[in-house]
Amino acid sequence: MTPNVNCHMSLTHPHWFAPKTGIYHSKHAPVDLPNDPFLDLVSFIFSHRHNGVSALVDSSSGSSISYSKLLPFVKSLASGLHKMGVSQGDVVMLLLPNSIYYPVVLLGVLYLGAVVTPMNPLSSVYEIRRQVYECGVSLAFTVPENEKKLEPLGISVIAVPENENGLRNGCFSCFCDLISGEFDLPQRPLIKQDDIAGILYSSGTTGMSQGVVLSHKNLVAMVELFVRFEASQYKGSCSRNVYLAVLPMFHVYGLSLFALGLLSLGSTMVVMTKFDIDEVIRVIDEYKVTHFPVVPPLLSALITRVKRLDNSKLQSLIQVSCGAAPLSVGVIDDFLQTFPHVDFIQGYGMTESTAVGTRGFNTEKFRNYSSIGLLAPNMEAKVVDWNTGAFLPPGSSGELWLRGPSIMTGYLNNKEATMSTIDKDGWLHTGDVVYFDYDGYLHISDRLKDIIKYKAFQIAPADLEAVLILHPEIVDVAVTGAMDEETGEMPVAFVVRKIGSVLSQKHVMDYVAEQVAPYKKVRKVFFTDKIPRSATGKILRKQLKNFLTSKL
Repeated sequence: MTPNVNCHMSLTHPHWFAPKTGIYHSKHAPVDLPNDPFLDLVSFIFSHRHNGVSALVDSSSGSSISYSKLLPFVKSLASGLHKMGVSQGDVVMLLLPNSIYYPVVLLGVLYLGAVVTPMNPLSSVYEIRRQVYECGVSLAFTVPENEKKLEPLGISVIAVPENENGLRNGCFSCFCDLISGEFDLPQRPLIKQDDIAGILYSSGTTGMSQGVVLSHKNLVAMVELFVRFEASQYKGSCSRNVYLAVLPMFHVYGLSLFALGLLSLGSTMVVMTKFDIDEVIRVIDEYKVTHFPVVPPLLSALITRVKRLDNSKLQSLIQVSCGAAPLSVGVIDDFLQTFPHVDFIQGYGMTESTAVGTRGFNTEKFRNYSSIGLLAPNMEAKVVDWNTGAFLPPGSSGELWLRGPSIMTGYLNNKEATMSTIDKDGWLHTGDVVYFDYDGYLHISDRLKDIIKYKAFQIAPADLEAVLILHPEIVDVAVTGAMDEETGEMPVAFVVRKIGSVLSQKHVMDYVAEQVAPYKKVRKVFFTDKIPRSATGKILRKQLKNFLTSKL
């Protein structure tokens, strides 16, 4: 591999890199993690003392949940679920948009020792059915408009309101009873750190989306090594920080911050159910938001909108952090010019690593805006030549491997996929191409995996191919991502039609749209005589991408 020119050369290896083993160690001091094998995530979160007053605030109505009411709500919901027959180990689906009640439901399920499986509320019936059956879901929390999607699946459904005003609506009476009842759980189950807490779906490192199994131990490590550690790097009281929760809580990034980690610090989360950039501006100013975690499309929208405003520079903002997808240098520079008073950092994590990986930190003496940060405490990494398997030193690009206490238990019901992703020594093979510079900062340059990132949502090409191949007039199909300035990437399908078929591009796109969530829709279709494949039958997506580069 060729050293990157922007890394200065060094005759000796830095102390945080071991050339004999190829292991990169975190430059941060190790963090002590709880060693009590019977410490569950909910008990851990609420064991931390802080001065926080308002935990969750609804951005549209102003209704809120105070820290003094949060744990009683959680316990009440757990007790109510127990009366309904939910037991330790049962799987409960959260088919919900963001709301002030999302963390209450999540924590209530976990407090009972049950398992949560979050899902995008815009998912199709086909996608919901698959996750319900794979996970063995027995109960789902959702919004009223999704109840019809769940009716044929034979599971219990509880409707959840957006805010306090909705509690007066009769359709939410069951949920209202759950959070307003008395806590009388006869005996709380004994929950171990190694017990399963969640099943979050990810597109994995290759192939179709997989259920990522996360333990209480994984999530405790995430709270300590990601959320609480990051907060410790900055001065000031965490209980005075106000975070804007726009990122979806069904995604590991939003879930880690807003539904779990920040609650241990006493910070306030102002929750938005739907993203609207003008509403974002209003909410930041009205609620004096200090911290705003974003993904690249959201950051670009913020920059564009603020540039058009003469009287708003969102002076309350202290920090904007970005993750979930790569960010161009041009966008970073644009942000720094538009918001000179705001600290900007990037981070890296995967569902498979429980959102833990790297995080950027800027000091008065050192700023590295373009990197995705330093390795988190207690985490190790390797950079591996994907052709030879050789371990690579700083300045050389290769596949990133991660190891640490937050790495997933494995993929749900798929030992083969687990073994191909986590090796016998515990290294998670991420599929992302990176390099470490000589200051220890990680830079992401590409990815080996075929995953499409549309507006920071992960889309597995195999998922869309599985839908398309069922069409009676499609003989063969391949899906890949095309670069797009606005969304990052967009799904493009290459379709081989049956002889004599007059199938149109619109028909193909409409067919997919009826069966998948809106963000997964195919945006372009190319008809072809043959899908390029290797001798083993693997789709040669690189050839498809080269074709797209020449056409789009």
